[in-house]
Amino acid sequence: MTGIGGGVELGAQAARSRALAVLRVRSRALAVALLPAAVAVILLAGGSTGHLVGGGWDAARWAVSVLALLVLAATAAVALVVARARPAVTPTVAVAEESAPDLYRMVRDLADRLDVPAPSAIALTPDCDSWLEDRTHPAHGPPPARDHDDLSDPVGPARRRSAAAPVLVIGSPFLWWMRVGELRAVLAPVVAGTGPAAHPDIAAARRFIRGLDAAVAATSTDGRGPLARAARGGIGRVSRLLLRGCRVHAAEMERGVAAAAAERAQAVDYGLRIVAQEQVGLAYAGWDRLLTRVALPAWRMGRWPSRLDVGVVAALTELSRRDRLAEGFASRLGERPACDLLEEPGLMDEAVSLLAARLFHGGPAETGPDWAPVGWEEYPEEVVDRAWRTDAARLHRVLDTLGVRRAAEGAAPGTDGPTLSRVLDHLTTTPAEAPVPARDPAADADPDATPDPDATPGTAHHATPGTGTATSDPQAATASAPSDPQAATASAPSDPQAATASAPSDPQAATTPDPQPLTTPDDQPADAPAAPGSADHSDDGNGTEDDDDDLAGTTPRGAALAAGLSAQLAREEARTQALASGTAPPPPGTTTGPAATGTALWDDRALPLLPLQPPRTGREILTAHITAMVCCAAMDTAGATPGLDWLDGPTLLVDGARRADLALHVRSLVETGDPAPLRAWLSDLGVRPEKPVRLV
Repeated sequence: MTGIGGGVELGAQAARSRALAVLRVRSRALAVALLPAAVAVILLAGGSTGHLVGGGWDAARWAVSVLALLVLAATAAVALVVARARPAVTPTVAVAEESAPDLYRMVRDLADRLDVPAPSAIALTPDCDSWLEDRTHPAHGPPPARDHDDLSDPVGPARRRSAAAPVLVIGSPFLWWMRVGELRAVLAPVVAGTGPAAHPDIAAARRFIRGLDAAVAATSTDGRGPLARAARGGIGRVSRLLLRGCRVHAAEMERGVAAAAAERAQAVDYGLRIVAQEQVGLAYAGWDRLLTRVALPAWRMGRWPSRLDVGVVAALTELSRRDRLAEGFASRLGERPACDLLEEPGLMDEAVSLLAARLFHGGPAETGPDWAPVGWEEYPEEVVDRAWRTDAARLHRVLDTLGVRRAAEGAAPGTDGPTLSRVLDHLTTTPAEAPVPARDPAADADPDATPDPDATPGTAHHATPGTGTATSDPQAATASAPSDPQAATASAPSDPQAATASAPSDPQAATTPDPQPLTTPDDQPADAPAAPGSADHSDDGNGTEDDDDDLAGTTPRGAALAAGLSAQLAREEARTQALASGTAPPPPGTTTGPAATGTALWDDRALPLLPLQPPRTGREILTAHITAMVCCAAMDTAGATPGLDWLDGPTLLVDGARRADLALHVRSLVETGDPAPLRAWLSDLGVRPEKPVRLV
């Protein structure tokens, strides 16, 4: 097999020329570093031959020689750091050939058809993308030895090329949602990238770029002393300077590699690849929706769904049913799914699900009482019911701290427990009260000043977490509180074709070890709040004004209750972090673990690496807790049950039907203090708000 054939890919020639440009930057840097040494050699040679004699020449020889030694020492230090620094590696789950022989066979056949070297290994990642990743750095360890059935031909040179070939990283949702033919068509341009990657010039240029990037990351940490900090700072500045010099050439080189891979892959399943790209977009949308609406509430409750990839199939099937596309999807679902290429897809799905929980939420590597797997059939009871009752209990604890009476005067005996009426009566606004108006900071600073027409009044900013005040804590909002049940009212996307525009897999980006983080669903952009009524989350250092803006438009009692809930969440988050100060070693079979062991491929000391959503605002927290209390009352007094909606997460079921009209009534109570719409809704369902509910 050859990496670059003459006249086959024009992009490969452009990539090689750019790779040579990157290597010339390295050569020029080395020449500059050796220049003082060369001058010193000339001066020393001139003195020894009697041509350059005299006091001035002697002083110049000493000065230049000392300078040359210093420059050579600095150059050696930079080269050592660049060579020994650990390049970034994507967290993945390794797939051994024994556990997926059909998948390896398909990749090997695909590489043979493309006339490129086969990847050295296969790994799965909880993302909707596929790429090639170089893991030949000595810090990553040698590739696992195989006794038989290597990906490439079992001869010496081929085996050496296979050992140096990059690793094929496949997004796990692709295996469960796509059919075998669709997966092969999507992976064709990715596997084709091993051809340019095998070229010596391109491989050397990439190693140099990765080494510089790793050196910058290694020198960004604080040193143990002033001398170490100065040395790290100097090496970091040199590495950044070299990176800036290589930036344009490296980007053009990768574009050339991508063009070459795409051109070579046109001969393999080109027509099917066009159809498969539509499934890439759908899988991307369904995966994001599943993580943010379904998995995140479970992670916050200390449970991690053990079949996320199965869930994405159910979510996309539900999406197709709601958008009346079931007939088109039913025909393709009759074909063989790509997950059949795995010997034990259930175990692989569980490993990927745990990795996703660690990446997106920061859970520990091993299971325990506070971090246990949960199946989809157990999700309503283990997650939804517990989440609602936990929120309801927190709501009543905060009401206790605010001095709110548990029962009204003259109430019947036995009604002094945690009731929904207590919450409704407290939040009900009297005619003398009014919602908190949205404040304009400029007007507060200068009442006589003219408002800025370009300013947006009432825009909320997230406050910096305080230490003793009842402020909204972003960290607590993301770790302790369960998913907002009102999210069940959100409808599925009406245009599934729009989902296909969601950044399909870019196989040509396979050569970069930088994974792309998942974004929010297509109906919930990254710059939008996670729930209605949320606001922009920025930190300007003024906590008091930010909290006031965050709760603008709510009643005074609602604002006080939201502040108390935020403070309670902050305390719970602090206790959780204190208990989880240490992490256990990763389970076998995964490429995860603390970097301190020296054997892990990635550093998991700063989890979560890719948080899914911004922290919730105080209004969102209050709305979620009131909704949870309403759902608890409906379950205990009206026979409602907790349920799971594949697209919207936790939902309330009444007589087996989903009730998606609760959020509007709760929002009316929070924003205006008017409980009439919510009381009417409760009366229609037969919910008795004066009855105590069961809490956690």
